[in-house]
Amino acid sequence: IVGLLGPNGAGKTTCFFIIVGMIKPEGGKVFLDGEDITNLPMYKRARKGIGYLPQEASIFRRLTVEDNLMAILETLPISREEMKGRLEALLTELNIEHLRKHYGYQLSGGERRRVEITRSLVTSPSFMLLDEPFAGIDPIAVADLQQIVAKLKDKGLGVLITDHNVRETLSITDRAYIMYEGSIKRSGTAEELANDPVVREIYLGEKFEL
Repeated sequence: IVGLLGPNGAGKTTCFFIIVGMIKPEGGKVFLDGEDITNLPMYKRARKGIGYLPQEASIFRRLTVEDNLMAILETLPISREEMKGRLEALLTELNIEHLRKHYGYQLSGGERRRVEITRSLVTSPSFMLLDEPFAGIDPIAVADLQQIVAKLKDKGLGVLITDHNVRETLSITDRAYIMYEGSIKRSGTAEELANDPVVREIYLGEKFEL
């Protein structure tokens, strides 16, 4: 689990957009497992294993949770029986069986995020990019999502996460990078970054504690 942190305007979301293929970089290249994917369209990057949870709500509000997942499952080249099996496995794995008949507009912020993460897993990605997953949800839901992110790691997924909830993010990352004005200024473990005077000056502040 890798964190990408920094103040507003540092370039974190732009970096995510470049990785998933929403915008082209002005310089540099994007590599996935040694392969140059800089010029690949979004759908081909997704097929190669890049999953993305955007900062904005992306759930289909007028569909049930079940149908939100089926909408993505139906794009895969698998049989109807396989779709149903995958659906049940995802509902169980992310502990949202009880929400399956709820419509998107009926969900709380934390429930919506959980469903959106589940939907991102439909295509069986190798890497997951999480843009502000903790934004706008209560502390209990944040703790719940932290456990889900840890589960993704346990499943063997690589996770790149950015969020302004610094403590909550650093508490689950193995290492993190600090961006400032479009470039990486520092990297290290949570403890290393928290004690770095440059990081405190440009981002965390002098009174920050983990």
